[in-house]
Amino acid sequence: MEFTGEEKHSISLTDASKLTEAYREAEGGEAILGGYFSKSALSAILNQASCIGIRYYYGLDESSNPRIILTGVDTEGDDIYEGELAEIAIHCPPFCPKLNPLNS
Repeated sequence: MEFTGEEKHSISLTDASKLTEAYREAEGGEAILGGYFSKSALSAILNQASCIGIRYYYGLDESSNPRIILTGVDTEGDDIYEGELAEIAIHCPPFCPKLNPLNS
């Protein structure tokens, strides 16, 4: 498969809410619900030569908390792993937005 950077990934708020609700129910009240990545972190990945998108990988830190690692992807679908990577997300909790359909 060739990647173009124009692939569609849209999801309705209703479907997204169902997915996040199922996760919260499965993981319990103390789970990390999500994380924030700045525009500059995402831009640093996307602005690399030959980068047409972002791939994420799941990871666990030393306390078994979930982490998401971001890497650029080229048109062949390969990771640009020797370039910019991102992981140091600002987690929710403790830094959560106001209650909304995705987090409550």
